[in-house]
Amino acid sequence: MDLFARQEAVRRRSRWLLVLFALAVVAIVLAVDVAVLLALAASGGLKAGSVAGILAMTTVATLLLIGGASLYRTMSLRKGGAAVALAMGGTLVPPDVQEPGLRRLRNVVEEMAIAAGTSVPQVFVLEDETRINAFAAGFGRADAAIAVTRGALDRLNRSELQGVVAHEFGHIVNGDIRLNLRLVGVLFGIVMLGIVGRHLLGQRRVARDGRREGAGLVFVGLALVVVGALGQFFARLIKAGISRQREFLADASALQYTREPDGLVGAFLKIAGVPGQGRLVAPEAEEISHMLFEDGIGFSGWMATHPPLLDRIRAIRPGFKPAKLDDAYARQSMAPPSGVDEDRALGLAPAAPLPTADHRVVASPSAIAAAVGQCQRADHDRALAVLGALPEVVERAARDREDALPLLYGLLLSKDAAVRRKQQAEMAARVPAAVVGQAQDFADRLEELHAALRLPLAELALASLKRRSRSELHAIADVCFALVHADGHVSLFEYALASRLRQELEAFIDPRAPWRRPHRRLVDLETDVVAVLAAMAHAGHASTADAQRAFMAGLQRVLPKSTARYVPPSGGLAALDDAWPRLDDLVPKAKVLLIEGLSAAAAHDGHLAVAEAELLRLVATLLEAPLPAALAPPEERR
Repeated sequence: MDLFARQEAVRRRSRWLLVLFALAVVAIVLAVDVAVLLALAASGGLKAGSVAGILAMTTVATLLLIGGASLYRTMSLRKGGAAVALAMGGTLVPPDVQEPGLRRLRNVVEEMAIAAGTSVPQVFVLEDETRINAFAAGFGRADAAIAVTRGALDRLNRSELQGVVAHEFGHIVNGDIRLNLRLVGVLFGIVMLGIVGRHLLGQRRVARDGRREGAGLVFVGLALVVVGALGQFFARLIKAGISRQREFLADASALQYTREPDGLVGAFLKIAGVPGQGRLVAPEAEEISHMLFEDGIGFSGWMATHPPLLDRIRAIRPGFKPAKLDDAYARQSMAPPSGVDEDRALGLAPAAPLPTADHRVVASPSAIAAAVGQCQRADHDRALAVLGALPEVVERAARDREDALPLLYGLLLSKDAAVRRKQQAEMAARVPAAVVGQAQDFADRLEELHAALRLPLAELALASLKRRSRSELHAIADVCFALVHADGHVSLFEYALASRLRQELEAFIDPRAPWRRPHRRLVDLETDVVAVLAAMAHAGHASTADAQRAFMAGLQRVLPKSTARYVPPSGGLAALDDAWPRLDDLVPKAKVLLIEGLSAAAAHDGHLAVAEAELLRLVATLLEAPLPAALAPPEERR
């Protein structure tokens, strides 16, 4: 199943969520109505002819309570994944962390993000949780957060930790995290009645003579507790029905990302070897149980949000014997594992070098388009090479909250002296002079940077900047926009990088953008398609004749009946500003064809230089179609 098909499956499940929620609400409203009628009948307050009015009032009150509670909980999550992690007692792991165990976790997350061609999520540790578990939360890739328990950090070796993190990246890339966060907000409404019932029971009073007052109130409280249990039942059933199969898919994604089944299976065995397995102690664990790597509550059967561990292991290793789970329990009962000690014993293979500047990727446009969202082992190897090749000075700056900002601006400054002067004037009007000077220094230092390092470096810097306030992020997004619109002659890479950074910052500032269903066709957006293809062809070819041939190679794949002609973007790239949101609204098949056409324009001679591949990956991110790091041909991606 390709990325867009997986995301569409999540959208369909989101619609089913609303249907199931509506059915649960109807059942709860009926139960409340019956409880109120019985309470009034018991107290003698039920009069003939008043039943209809009472039912109307209780129905409206119940709906308002459920709707209000769901809205309140949804609004409390508006800050995205970080809000969930913090509510669970998570501690942020900053990009510049030095503690070895946390540094290992941070490295694994960054490697996976670079390999998958997606944003670096915020990273949290649940320090009070000693068992092995993890979760990913957020509305999308821009605001995603990954949280890992202290037990996972201490007990898992690096390969196993990679398997767990890769599983969570599967949820992020597939779009599961948005649905999971919706579940938290929506389902809170149907469990809220139980909370109200317990509150009412706490308000009962005992008169001085020992007689109980407010018997009706007590009855209603008890009834609401029962109804709350009904709501809890429906909430668990909905979470189980929606999330269980997604866990198998995320496991498959993790296996695809790492190509190391031993890592994921090893994590499962260590979970099985701990008493209570992955159960969490935090009271909020029930609310986010469907988000966890492994069941954090202990339910089974219809109520289980996760398949049994044995079933998940057998999906990876079909011949796995159940007795091995007992062996894992026995081993860990005698000597709890230490992930760091296992890493020392296993040793870590050195990272492969980056490809040389003249390296060529030979892959067909259709194969490149099929790689969208399909991270493989070759991409993970490339991510390791990227992190290993980053110059120490700029890597340290990217991880620093203050230095990341001028570094980011430095990445956007043009090599052309005249263009850079205009950019510096734009910066001087918006940021302190010291930042302008630092950006200039970084730009000079980055001029000879390997082409495969620029986009990952920008993503690392962006992850550091997300620790700033929202007002600061708005200002940074505006500076990014100004830098590439200061002159009409910035390169497509500089323009696309600034647009990507601005897009990411705005999505992080307000992550609750509507989850719309793509509906546009290529023929509806011919002008935008032609403009983007022309920009791609122009960027990769010095001569007009070569650019024209590249443009036609791409156009024939996307719009074979089009009569458009190649026109270089002489008026600058600002004309593309409005094209990206419209192109992002293309139906999945159309978006795949567009990526294929862009690939054909970039590689019409049959191969891609490293710089061309990075430009193609960058443009693909603007279309929310992440291309993985290596862009290796199919035979290398197995």
